[in-house]
Amino acid sequence: MAGNFPLAGFHDLISVIISGNIAVVKPSNDDKILINFFINYLHNNFSETKNKAYINDGKLIDFDKVIATGSNNTFKYFEYYFREKESLLRKNRTSIAVLSGKETDDELSKLSDDIFIYFGLGCRNVSKIFIPVSFDLSLLTKSFAKYKDLINHHRYSNNYNYQKTIKIMNNEAFVDGGFFILSESKLYAPPISVIYFDYYQNIDDVENLIKTNSHRIQCVVSRANICNSINLGESQNPNLNQYADDIDTLNFLLTSS
Repeated sequence: MAGNFPLAGFHDLISVIISGNIAVVKPSNDDKILINFFINYLHNNFSETKNKAYINDGKLIDFDKVIATGSNNTFKYFEYYFREKESLLRKNRTSIAVLSGKETDDELSKLSDDIFIYFGLGCRNVSKIFIPVSFDLSLLTKSFAKYKDLINHHRYSNNYNYQKTIKIMNNEAFVDGGFFILSESKLYAPPISVIYFDYYQNIDDVENLIKTNSHRIQCVVSRANICNSINLGESQNPNLNQYADDIDTLNFLLTSS
């Protein structure tokens, strides 16, 4: 299981159990406590689950299928290690927002939830914003201020100060939000505390970019008429049928190759 935010493997665990399979869970070192608590809760309150899920901190050897999430680098390792098993493997992804310039203050505030919840570490966290050329960036710094207390978290603060120092030393243009940095870029996955943005003149061009980079994008938040987009503020509230990487986990668990 991944451990980039609390209970990152929750949906996979539930999918395995309700599909009638047995979940052999190897939790991330960063998310052991909650996963252990949840499995124990199931065992204590629903006796029929006692043989349906358990933790294995050792080497995984006795299993039929595998679901694994990691970085783009570990993906290659997963591919090799699980080459003889049916597998559902996931790489790094991130999410984007497309603004029309007509967003209300409330909508921009909800966008800050999409960006800053879990310190921006989840694949459904927005890390890049497409904005029209006439957009006033100060609207973002104002609306994002409700997360200003993040600067009091020392690890987040260290990232912010480091990224700010690097940009100053390299004489790069950026907008300092006081606890985050807005940086114009064509890239999609910034470091912690940095939010990429990119200007557009024609929203059709953005849709084409989304299609071209679909392998990097988990979800799109927007009030504009963007295909398969969700509302601002909803990226961290997925439905049970909104599968990671748009791959049907239950279908994988219920079928054989």
